[in-house]
Amino acid sequence: MEAKAITRFVRLSPRKARLVADLVRGKSALEALDILEFTNKKAARVIKKTLSSAIANATNNFKMDEDKLVVSTIMVNQGPVLKRVMPRAMGRADIIRKPTAHITVAVSDEQ
Repeated sequence: MEAKAITRFVRLSPRKARLVADLVRGKSALEALDILEFTNKKAARVIKKTLSSAIANATNNFKMDEDKLVVSTIMVNQGPVLKRVMPRAMGRADIIRKPTAHITVAVSDEQ
């Protein structure tokens, strides 16, 4: 059985978030929470919150044992890019890209 949680439109670079996601993929859920607790990245906070939600979904909705849960799938996909204008010299303008990400975490009780 698999339970999942999705966080969408996070103002975070997907490329940077994938670095954090790779740290916890395949680990036990409680071990992954500990790793994310002490990872000093913005993405770690968001992924930890999503993982906690997936664990809560598993225990409350599917009656799974929290100690046996494993992070089976963790994906960070690209969301829409917010484009902003930054004025430059001599009347020019540059585009500032503010990327967003969609984070999906699935936990299962099967190895």
